[in-house]
Amino acid sequence: MPAAKPMPNILKSVLDAFGPLVPARWRSDIPVVPVIRLNGVIGAAVPLRQGLGLAGLAKMLQKAFDTRGARAVALLINSPGGSPAQSHLIYQRIRQLSLEKSIPVIAFVEDIGASGGYMLACAADEIVADVFSMVGSIGVLGGGFGFDKLIDKLGIERRLYTSGERKAMLDPFLPEKPEDVKRLKAIQKDIHEEFIALVKERRGKRLNGADKALFSGEFWTAQNALELGLIDGIGDLRTTLRQRYGEKVRTPLISGDRSFLGRKLGLDIKLPGADDLLSTLEERAYWSRYGF
Repeated sequence: MPAAKPMPNILKSVLDAFGPLVPARWRSDIPVVPVIRLNGVIGAAVPLRQGLGLAGLAKMLQKAFDTRGARAVALLINSPGGSPAQSHLIYQRIRQLSLEKSIPVIAFVEDIGASGGYMLACAADEIVADVFSMVGSIGVLGGGFGFDKLIDKLGIERRLYTSGERKAMLDPFLPEKPEDVKRLKAIQKDIHEEFIALVKERRGKRLNGADKALFSGEFWTAQNALELGLIDGIGDLRTTLRQRYGEKVRTPLISGDRSFLGRKLGLDIKLPGADDLLSTLEERAYWSRYGF
């Protein structure tokens, strides 16, 4: 008995036959590159405003890489950095999905791709930046305020009870201790070395500059970043993807779920508060370091 012939792909045949009449999202002949927007400070959050973090991005990343027929996934990055841990968790998830699905990733930097924002860009196989983008800042930053002199002037007594001699390290209401600063700098050095290793692993021989300059925490405009090998090209998402995949390429923006009220009313509810004000000031400080 002859072997049974495989059933024809009826759906594909119908789609091919009625090509122009079929919605673009159902057609297999039109390239698709889903886009994920990574905008804002990484890890900074208050209860009613979430910063960039893996918890908020995981579903979007999965959805993007699960997009039927995706030729690549595009990351639209505009971030001055933030939490090293959240930066790395997002980076790691992107790399895992890219390898699992065998789908390349292209990062497009808008205003800023610096510090943790540059780490996110390194998750891509290729980095493209606008001519006016700020790129780099491969370093580690930590800071705070000291209020010990102020509360002393106001006659306020600080009462703090701890178990563990370093538990109150760098408390802003206590005088700064040299040994605490030394400890903090040692931690920063460890994180910086891991960051450098990640950049070297991802950029490899494309890097073109002395380590002292590349990893000093300095940042550059796109042309200088291109010469240093920190990016691969200068351009924008629409032009680049059309040149690569054709004029008809689809670039659906993958978005997350909004709150119940947001879905019903078409807006996001936000209540002001002290925590929100402090978070806003902190976020503003991140952007201002790059002139924004």
